[in-house]
Amino acid sequence: MKTPSPRRSSDDRLFRLGTGFFALIVVLLVAGIGLELFRNSRLSIAKFGLNFWRTKTWDPVAGNFGALPFLWGTLYSAFLALLISTPIALGIAIFLSELSPKPLRTPLAFLTELLAAIPSIVYGLWGIFVLVPAVRALENVLPQWLRKTPLFSGPPVGVGMLAAALVLAVMVIPFTSSVAREVLRAVPATQREAAYALGATRWEAIQAALRYGRTGIFGAVILGLGRAIGETMAVTMVIGNNPQVSLSLFAPQYTMAAVIANEFTEAADDLYLNALIEIGLVLFVVTLIINVISRLLIWSVNRQVKVKAAAAEPVQRAREAA
Repeated sequence: MKTPSPRRSSDDRLFRLGTGFFALIVVLLVAGIGLELFRNSRLSIAKFGLNFWRTKTWDPVAGNFGALPFLWGTLYSAFLALLISTPIALGIAIFLSELSPKPLRTPLAFLTELLAAIPSIVYGLWGIFVLVPAVRALENVLPQWLRKTPLFSGPPVGVGMLAAALVLAVMVIPFTSSVAREVLRAVPATQREAAYALGATRWEAIQAALRYGRTGIFGAVILGLGRAIGETMAVTMVIGNNPQVSLSLFAPQYTMAAVIANEFTEAADDLYLNALIEIGLVLFVVTLIINVISRLLIWSVNRQVKVKAAAAEPVQRAREAA
């Protein structure tokens, strides 16, 4: 066996160091963003502390800032979007990976992923001209007794939490369905074959594949949650931008990304600016944590598949030898 030449070993080492340096730049960039956000929000953190996230008053004139309505609006809209988008995204992933005819599989996958390439401002315009009138019409046809309940109360203007959740759901679907489809494709064929061998129907075999890849599918849903939390422009255009904490689907509300986009240029003093940057800091941390969790879950599924495939290989060889 020939030993590698010193020059080749030196080139390999230099290549590893170069690529490692570029990977380190990404880590340093993320850390630098977090540090800069923290440094520019210290005034707000020092003055309000945790009360910043427990109070509802947002009064720039009086210098009194409470970000609870924005935190609530962000989490509530993201939760509603997941509630709407997850069944649809999983249905798309199951159809494309398990049921779709081969000639249709690639075009349908392309069209689904194309939704992720549409700019958010286009989604916002679509929401204003299509979803907002539809939500307004829905509210007008609801019975009066239902509109008095906390979940369906609010003025019939169309802009509000439901319109924002519907726009977010459409934007999240391609991300969740794409990752879930890759997870289902990573499930070994032996899982389905074993189910068929035991007399399972096609649906039961698909259920076995879903159970095998459930961790990765959950990671895909969490990845969609990260996308929903960070969305700005489309939500800003249809949510109503009213800082209040309400369970109503029709009430105009606010999100963290929306308040930063709307009010950053209007911040006339340091405290106001620091308060907005503190909102950005929390949004950055939450989105980072959610994306890390989703990637770890997806990675665990791929690793599990590789480990089981490596363990089954000696058994397969022994059977072939016999």
